[in-house]
Amino acid sequence: MSTANKSALFQKLPSTDELLRQPDMQALIECEGHSAVAESIRVVLARLRQEIGNGELDEKSLDLALGGLFAVVERQLRQSLGYSLLPLINATGVILHTNLGRAPLAVAALDHVCATASAYSNLEFDLATGERGRRDVHVDRLFRKLLDDDLLDARSPAAISTIVVNNNAAAVLLALNSLAEGGEVIVSRGELVEIGGSFRIPDVMSKSNATLREVGTTNRTRLADYETAINDRSRVLLRVHRSNFEITGFTEQAGLGEMVALARRRNLPLMEDLGSGALVDLHSVGIDGEPGVLDSLRAGVDIVTYSGDKLLGGPQAGLISGRADLVARMRSNSLFRALRVDKLTYAALEATLLAYVKRDHDAVPVLRMMRLSKDEIGRRAETLVAKVQTGQAKLAKLTMALCDGESVIGGGAAPSAVLPTRLIALTHIGLSADELSARLRANAPPVIARVEEGRVLLDLRTVFPEQDAPLTTVLASLT
Repeated sequence: MSTANKSALFQKLPSTDELLRQPDMQALIECEGHSAVAESIRVVLARLRQEIGNGELDEKSLDLALGGLFAVVERQLRQSLGYSLLPLINATGVILHTNLGRAPLAVAALDHVCATASAYSNLEFDLATGERGRRDVHVDRLFRKLLDDDLLDARSPAAISTIVVNNNAAAVLLALNSLAEGGEVIVSRGELVEIGGSFRIPDVMSKSNATLREVGTTNRTRLADYETAINDRSRVLLRVHRSNFEITGFTEQAGLGEMVALARRRNLPLMEDLGSGALVDLHSVGIDGEPGVLDSLRAGVDIVTYSGDKLLGGPQAGLISGRADLVARMRSNSLFRALRVDKLTYAALEATLLAYVKRDHDAVPVLRMMRLSKDEIGRRAETLVAKVQTGQAKLAKLTMALCDGESVIGGGAAPSAVLPTRLIALTHIGLSADELSARLRANAPPVIARVEEGRVLLDLRTVFPEQDAPLTTVLASLT
């Protein structure tokens, strides 16, 4: 397209002021305000100028665009004034999907957040004395109940305490800064992992102002490696759970019992970064090799750090459980105030922990999803497919088939564990698998699926039963 033709097209574009004076725009202004409507008009006009400049519009297509300008401006306005953070349907089968917000909260947690956040609360107020209180008492009492075990290395329940910070990286940072600032932390090279978003455990640790003393090799670290490294600057023995990968083959790792004995013998605290931090035995759902918080404390670990929004199934939080005297040092650290969480997190966490205390594990969505059987998921999938296919034309564009598959835990938890499931495999005559996946994401609510071997796969393990109806509607629209 010539420069002269482009210039003629540019001249056909109305000004922002012209559009603002139109009756339809005036009605929008009354509802949403002058500045918001004007900004949406400017965005739409800028988009048209760019398309003209790129040669994407001729006179006919520009006239069509101008004829529907009000609808485009209205859509832009709704988008700009709407929420960016949206609920969606997770049909990936990844239970703890970090990009999708990890653990969904229990209904009781949401209710407790609403009840305490919509009014004033006793977050830091002692109702018995009428004086200032501590915010961590609301969950520490529940952690004491959950970690009360006769085998806790002969320690009384009162000797175990828990504090909460904003995520597990912060928990590691606070713990090491409190226990090892200016000294050395001894850790195996094979445990210096990188977690999501390019965050590396060594980088988090170095911010604690402690010196990392790496021992062993990537695949083999013996107890003697730790013992040899201990010197007068040693402050902590650290064990990091390899939460997002496994090392197999020619490997060796010092046993937890051995490390506990070494820590006691050399009078050093043993700290373990569990990452996920399960509060229940996962063997019942077929997941092995994922240590729980109680397992570590029972074995004699002094400090355990873990996440609130992974296997625990609560809100994002970093949890530090262990010897009360060591936790007290962290509580008095000025970093604790900088890293502490708000009333919303405490409310959601308290309600989640109460479900554990009551042993109502199915109330926690993450645990309920893990416990679903392949047959249960298969029956739901068959019902959903039948509903979508009802009334379809014989030559429908969308093909749906059921097949066996696997769900995963995700979120850096149990990297080798898989759960058998039934999948709905989708293919579309007019769309590639990637295009079909994009079409699903563009719906309201968005549907997030897996793409494998040229097919779009839906796993209902991570789809809430009440989402089956909207998912059926979305799929029916593709036929």
